[in-house]
Amino acid sequence: METTSSDFSQSHFDTIIIGSGVGGLSAAICLARAGQKVLVLEQHDVPGGWCHSFYLNGHRFTPGVHYVGLVEKGQSTARLYEALGIANDLTFFRMNPSAYEHAYIGEERFDFPGNFDDLVTALVVRFPKEERNIKKYLNLVRNVSAELQLLPDIEGIWQHVTIPFRTKNMGKYALFSLKRVIDWHIKDPLLKKILNIQFGDHGLAPAKASFPLHCAVMDHYFNGGFYPCGGGGAIVKAMTTAIKKYNGEVKTQQSVKKIILQGKMKKVAIGVEMESGEKLFAKQIISNADPNITYQNLIGEENLSKKLQRKLSKTKYSCTSLMLFLTVDIDIKAAGIDSGNIWLMPNEDMDVVYERMMMPNITNEEAFEGMFISCTTLKDPSSFDGKHHTIEAITYLDYRIFEKFKDENESRSAEYLQFKEVLTEKMIKTLEKVVPNIREHIVHKELGTPITNQYYINTTKGSVYGTEKKLTQIGPFAFKAKSEIKNLYLCGASIVSHGVAGAGYSGLQTAGEILNLKQKELLKTDVQQSITILEAENNTDYPGWLRNKIESKKRKKASK
Repeated sequence: METTSSDFSQSHFDTIIIGSGVGGLSAAICLARAGQKVLVLEQHDVPGGWCHSFYLNGHRFTPGVHYVGLVEKGQSTARLYEALGIANDLTFFRMNPSAYEHAYIGEERFDFPGNFDDLVTALVVRFPKEERNIKKYLNLVRNVSAELQLLPDIEGIWQHVTIPFRTKNMGKYALFSLKRVIDWHIKDPLLKKILNIQFGDHGLAPAKASFPLHCAVMDHYFNGGFYPCGGGGAIVKAMTTAIKKYNGEVKTQQSVKKIILQGKMKKVAIGVEMESGEKLFAKQIISNADPNITYQNLIGEENLSKKLQRKLSKTKYSCTSLMLFLTVDIDIKAAGIDSGNIWLMPNEDMDVVYERMMMPNITNEEAFEGMFISCTTLKDPSSFDGKHHTIEAITYLDYRIFEKFKDENESRSAEYLQFKEVLTEKMIKTLEKVVPNIREHIVHKELGTPITNQYYINTTKGSVYGTEKKLTQIGPFAFKAKSEIKNLYLCGASIVSHGVAGAGYSGLQTAGEILNLKQKELLKTDVQQSITILEAENNTDYPGWLRNKIESKKRKKASK
């Protein structure tokens, strides 16, 4: 699939892509399919960026894929994978259709059904006095998201967002925060919290989050949440297989030191210099690294315009995270957990909660303010061995809390390891709010920190969503796919959008810039391609290959 050897078969390519996140891999497929010689370089030992999977004691985890939306026929994620020619290689499990998402807000509970009309009904039953407001608000969310999806196909749309007949709702609400718009429409405080709880999917409190961006996130899951069979790594494998099919190369453990520039003003990208000193050349370079790493580390500020330097100095990156990876030997279903994700939050103003999450003193003995909890062995039944379940629990925090450890190498200091122990205990204590006796059933635990994010994913300050998704850094204000340096392009979460689908689409758009094709031209659906969708909560229709895989895994575990 991918190789680690630095013995490159050639030194000249059409396009070299730095980083193998799904944005870079999407671009690679499009370019290789168009006949280009494409090389993808990845500094980690596996490709995929946030989408990669890894194993701890034989159990699989994926740090950046927890659910995906719109994978059914005709929907945008499905269209992307069909157009890339990888849909036939993918199987997704539909998470609990009646509760793909659980909101635990203090002592209050609300389940998000995976259907727009059912969501409206459930909310109206819970908040009958808000019926008119609920319907008006959720229809607004859906309409704004639909208008957002028009943007890539309309020339100069961001210069004309107020044109009434094209973007009526965008023109009215584009410049407002989530908090401002929801306050205009919804009165009940608990209902506001329920409708806001998915702010964790973009990592910004309601007062700072762009309303259109939140609309895109909510709309992405109006038809439910889905999880890939094989974890995020299955998507990566399908993409790297496609690249290889078109004679492209993906090489891991290949760290790029700098982008080579030429010309009197050094304004033309012509290749890359590896950490090993080897130089590789290409007609185009695409960086799947974030803008800070691309421009400041790989290009150097001295080669940038004053305008771009100012933009970089003002750019803020998203919050970072703690991720607890657990293997447990408890009957997790009997403990009340299903394939739906859980958002655990106190019943307080979410902007206040978010600010407390970002506070520097987190070494007290209390539990964390908020947490996202997900059981991957229930979302992907093929990964369950009959005894052990795997859990991924995440909380957000400010990178400054870990800044003093930023120069840690692979051999971690005693202070860092002790700090990890304290935080691991806090994470378990928070998880006990949902599964009270889980501590007694932990077989293996590992905590990923902002330093882990930097080391493996190479993100600025361990950020989980690239640039912070506030109004002044998205849409027309985001970094562009085509840079000011000739033949240098960017893709990824900081260019078009974050998330598995958003980053994938960014690669498509960047490839379109190089091939001089619009997104809709690259999105031509291959009628031979179709994603397989199965039910995580119901194995009745599982095909033979999947049943055999599940039984084989259980037999192997039992024999040990």
